[in-house]
Amino acid sequence: MGLYRGVKSMSKLKLLSMSRFPHHRSGPSHILPRNRQSGLVLIIFLLGVAALLPAPVAEAAPQDKARWDRKYQTEDYIFGKDPIPFLKEVSDLLPKRGQALDLAAGEGRNAVFLATLGLDITAIDISEEGLKKAKALARERGVSIKTIAADLESYRLPAKTYDVIVCTYYLQRDLIPKMKAALKPGGMIVMETYTQDHHKYRPRFPQDYLLKPNELLKWFDDFVILRYQLVDDGQAVYASILAQKPG
Repeated sequence: MGLYRGVKSMSKLKLLSMSRFPHHRSGPSHILPRNRQSGLVLIIFLLGVAALLPAPVAEAAPQDKARWDRKYQTEDYIFGKDPIPFLKEVSDLLPKRGQALDLAAGEGRNAVFLATLGLDITAIDISEEGLKKAKALARERGVSIKTIAADLESYRLPAKTYDVIVCTYYLQRDLIPKMKAALKPGGMIVMETYTQDHHKYRPRFPQDYLLKPNELLKWFDDFVILRYQLVDDGQAVYASILAQKPG
């Protein structure tokens, strides 16, 4: 998108520059002054460089949405209907009333579980297909959930709103401070995702989406850490945390 905006700006600059040139006349009088010639040469050069660069790439969000919609267009729940085990294990420590948020909720396995605890849950995901299945799972379990189809890279979380926030197997580092700000004082965060050691099982997994050593702990060093684990189950390596905001 930065490249695209740059090309548009250069095109606009060219139009503006040309609008200041005198009308074409026959004979030597149409030759541009040296400073304007230099400016035009620079514009042509920059446009030439831009032409050699890759074409502007569309935002990732539509591509991600289409990819996950395709994944979820199946009757089966590809990640199952039960919550991650860690969420079940720490459920006794979670409040049973209040507002909860599940980020990158997918097919809703964690969101629906939180609803069964008595929480008013909002599930956010980029995939409408996944959220449809989340709604269906909620009906199956006799609870209700609110869903929002949104791209988390641009979605704004309201401040001091939630008693519980859950985010599993989705790593967007600039989302962490937003999650912390969205918690009420005393609110709790549950996170779980893969670490760099996961490469031994999936060597091609993108490095940027893997936790560095102790990274999860460092993010919440200003919270009270209620539970933390680092697990290698023979198929995956991941870290989990339950942390409480002071107050």
